[in-house]
Amino acid sequence: MTGLRYVYAVCRPFGTPLQAQLTGVGGDPPRLVPHRDLVAVVSHVPEADFAEESLRAHLEDLDWLTAVARAHQGVIDALTTVTTPLPLRLGTVFRDDSGVRSMIEAREENFLRGLDRLEGRVEWGVKVYLESEPEQAPERPAPQPAAMSGRDYLRRRREQTRSREDQWQRAETFATRLHANLAGFAEDSRLHAPQNPTLSGHRGRNVLNAAYLVPRGESEAFVEQVERTKDDSPGLRVELTGPWAAYSFAGEEAAGEEPAGGRTAGEGTT
Repeated sequence: MTGLRYVYAVCRPFGTPLQAQLTGVGGDPPRLVPHRDLVAVVSHVPEADFAEESLRAHLEDLDWLTAVARAHQGVIDALTTVTTPLPLRLGTVFRDDSGVRSMIEAREENFLRGLDRLEGRVEWGVKVYLESEPEQAPERPAPQPAAMSGRDYLRRRREQTRSREDQWQRAETFATRLHANLAGFAEDSRLHAPQNPTLSGHRGRNVLNAAYLVPRGESEAFVEQVERTKDDSPGLRVELTGPWAAYSFAGEEAAGEEPAGGRTAGEGTT
């Protein structure tokens, strides 16, 4: 099959086959491109969609990007069940297998160092949300109260503001304590920027958005650590996701400079 080579991850050779029904970006099944002591997991993608000009146009199409991201994640998830992958950035594309092998050779030392660090480890995500106050059911109309004075109105506004500030302070204190506890349990951790609820679709205000690198064999104990905190602070919601490939900890090993012949989304293919 002709087309560009879309690269999902680099890993050490593994013997367990991937799921027979697994498809990648564009519907093509992933395959392995070996080089030295590493393999790249790739699939063919049409140049009409992933050449420089076409990709630039697609980057404005949220539905297209979402479909690509889901297919990319599906391959990484499948790899995580059989090996330790070092995920590459979304939209890493090369002209041919030779370009993929050149990329592996140029970055072999970084890849091996990254895989050594991540071997047998997974990423868990933890988010804390400050819940919005629940909407109360409408009540029967009450007798109209006397008009509120300007002083009473300002006092009530100050009380409301103080209440919101107290809630936010309590949420930050809880999130700080939780992160310190989980970071002490994990081998490594990353704090990400809080998510915008409009973009994420999650209810409430995001107070903590963190990732934790945990040995696979200690994941059950880590999950128990998180579960024990969920009822500690009413009005706050703790969400746990994972286990994932260690995207947050792949670092420069996965996101380094591409050699000639390759690019990531938004960069040109030579």
